[in-house]
Amino acid sequence: METTKDLHNKVKSILYSLTGITLTENKDIMINNRLDKLKRNTNYTGTIHDLLDLIGEGKYTTEFINTFTTNKTHFFREDFHFIDLKERVLPEFLKNRQTINMYCSAASTGEEPYSMAITVKEVDSSLKANIIATDIDTDVLQHAANGIYRFQKSSKEFPEWVKPQKYFKRRIQKNLVGDEILIKANDELKNMITFAQMNLNDSEYPFEKNKFDVIFCRNVLIYFSIEDQNKILKKLFYNLKIGGTLYIGHSENPHDLINYSKRIGQNIFIKIKDIN
Repeated sequence: METTKDLHNKVKSILYSLTGITLTENKDIMINNRLDKLKRNTNYTGTIHDLLDLIGEGKYTTEFINTFTTNKTHFFREDFHFIDLKERVLPEFLKNRQTINMYCSAASTGEEPYSMAITVKEVDSSLKANIIATDIDTDVLQHAANGIYRFQKSSKEFPEWVKPQKYFKRRIQKNLVGDEILIKANDELKNMITFAQMNLNDSEYPFEKNKFDVIFCRNVLIYFSIEDQNKILKKLFYNLKIGGTLYIGHSENPHDLINYSKRIGQNIFIKIKDIN
């Protein structure tokens, strides 16, 4: 008879095979909660064991991925990276009137790529930028493409140098709590961003070498093993121009890239040479 541990190990195995994400040993409660959610999302009436067998056979994989991926984010998270983008990186592109190409590798519900776009506009509204933002979860990508968010007016989510009303339209919505309002990203921001589904664990990425001037890969590597983190970083580095900037999360490590990059700030790395 299959035990709870066997069930959890099967979830971990399927998740790793589909996404490369590694779940640690202390995730039992989370797995149980997500399995309940998975049954609701699939409307499956059989046992969870049978459902996992079907997923292992290639059915309900989108629902499984969307259920078990984590999507915690907010606007201007770890704002020191956006300050560096605003004060160091973007002025050079403005001076030379160049288009900047940027990649957000974990778009989630869209707050990070919209924060990137807002930062560009804060430097100069005429500065051209192309932002590609990917995620493995199709549900959050749809949320991101819609660009509609609940926002508390009293929150400190946007830094002082950003006026949200320049970039978002207020929408009328009932059943909001306290000073909460609904905001929608304007078309100017949306037109700067291309959202697409992609798995960071894929063997290669659909971008040419040296495509990007800036890559954000923040707070996603922690869900992968050390070995897979290294693989992801090397693939991202292949797509980053020499002199380009890589931003990673506050608890993440550049691993092997340390020999090919120069650290200039809190998890801010400039590519100085290609990996052989």
